Amino acid sequence: MTALGTTKNDTPAARGFRLRLDPWAAGAVVIAVLVALPVVTVVVMAMFPTENIWPHLLDTVLPGYVINTLELMAGVALGTILIGVTAAWLITMCEFPGRRIFEWALVLPLAMPAYVVAYVYTDILEFAGPVQGLLRDLTGWNTGRDYWFPEIRSLGGAITIMTMALYPYVYLLARSAFLEQSSGVGEAARTLGCSAWAAFRRVSLPMARPSIVVGVALVLMETLNDFGTVEFFAVETLTTGMFNVWLVMGNTGGGAQIAVVMLLFVIGLLIAERTARRRRGYHDTSTRPGRALRYKLSTGRRIAAVLVCAAPIVVGFVVPAGLLISYAIEFYDVSMENRFPQAAANSIMLAGLAAGIAAMVGLFLAYAVRMRKSRALTLLARFASLGYAVPGAVLAIGILFPFGLFDNALDRFMRDTFGVSTGLLLSGTIAALLFAYVVRFLALAYGTLEAGLGRVTPHMDDAARTLKHGPAKALIKVNLPIIRGSIMTAAILIFVDSMKELPATLLLRPFNFDTLATYVYQFASDELLEECALGALTIVAAGVIPVILLTRVMGRRRPDQEISVV
Repeated sequence: MTALGTTKNDTPAARGFRLRLDPWAAGAVVIAVLVALPVVTVVVMAMFPTENIWPHLLDTVLPGYVINTLELMAGVALGTILIGVTAAWLITMCEFPGRRIFEWALVLPLAMPAYVVAYVYTDILEFAGPVQGLLRDLTGWNTGRDYWFPEIRSLGGAITIMTMALYPYVYLLARSAFLEQSSGVGEAARTLGCSAWAAFRRVSLPMARPSIVVGVALVLMETLNDFGTVEFFAVETLTTGMFNVWLVMGNTGGGAQIAVVMLLFVIGLLIAERTARRRRGYHDTSTRPGRALRYKLSTGRRIAAVLVCAAPIVVGFVVPAGLLISYAIEFYDVSMENRFPQAAANSIMLAGLAAGIAAMVGLFLAYAVRMRKSRALTLLARFASLGYAVPGAVLAIGILFPFGLFDNALDRFMRDTFGVSTGLLLSGTIAALLFAYVVRFLALAYGTLEAGLGRVTPHMDDAARTLKHGPAKALIKVNLPIIRGSIMTAAILIFVDSMKELPATLLLRPFNFDTLATYVYQFASDELLEECALGALTIVAAGVIPVILLTRVMGRRRPDQEISVV
């Protein structure tokens, strides 16, 4: 029996899941379909390849690709947890010299693409580099047979380099979690006789675990997406395997099949991250607003804290940036003659367009969800923002095939009907590259703008409706002025990530069209780091200012407090 005035299928929950196809909902559906297109295409290509080489891949190279990928991901995860969580706890919970500088400087390696760090340290540590050269001068050794030196171009080298470049993801989220923990939690642990280490291990770390898991998931997705580092170090992962099968062997179906394996890795990461957070729910029930009091460390521990925080900054940012600056100054004229100005202009144009388009699409989705409050629309918006989890190389395969089909079908129709060839309108053009950037980074725009709109009281929308403003007019006149900061933040984040994107750009760029990422990759792959140092430094500079602003905003949340010596 149902309530008066309702039918069996007209409960509040059912109404909340319905999707009324007004222009906002229809737009969300179109966006979700476009985002799903590359992934669906890859799956279809893998299931119905022109030449099925899956048995051959399974018997030969695929197990090696999977094992290397798993080892790389495990090593990077462990390294980023050790560095990120330790640094976050020291910065948040302890008082020592330079802490205020370290709190933002620890994020600087995030502005340094992993492949750039790989090129720099290969130049420094290889046999002909300055470190081994100095070692031979000091010892009198002549050849590599006379001594042992760690091989930078190896799986271990790739793990080290990517750890130094990616640990800020874990550091940022762990520090945010530690900042939000109530002061009463730490005080309760101390009254029960816990030392600083015991309080961290038993209280602070378990409470921060959900945030740390999210940070590690982001790190592993970036590790899976990386191509420049693993290709330069000759580490055969799923990403390099996909490039080899597709471009070297010329088998698109085989490349799509490896891409599906990469998608399974991504799905596994997303499921593991959701499961870990669901099983570990921690809630702060304290009404005290203050942050946990800082420990004032003894002299020996202050020195240790400074060294622990300084080491990743020096290795991950200072040394690479210093070498790039010296090369950029010395080879400035050479760089200006080697397509750098055009590559820089192309990168700025593409990143600017991608940032603008993605910010507008993200704003549309976020406002549609806010206005309609439909569960179905919310799920569509979240689905449309999953592109960030898909590696750029996988997106490239999924974009090229349908765009190529469209171009060929249109060209055939125009030839048969009007005797005119349209050529390539989408595939192999800037349009394909922009589409990949927007799909991949839409999550940044949607998440940032959803949070921004969430801070706008619903009464503002009600007031707009009383003034007879429609949804679009209310968005322009009421919401946009309030969330300008969120829009700028989203655009800056997308701009920086677009400047660094390499795998999708390599596969989708037009002929003879270079961005700074591909420009640096080409020269560094030919052992000409000096000639592309200015381009690498430009990519780094584009990411430094947003990184500093982000950390300074985080640091203003709560006042500083101290307690006695540990």
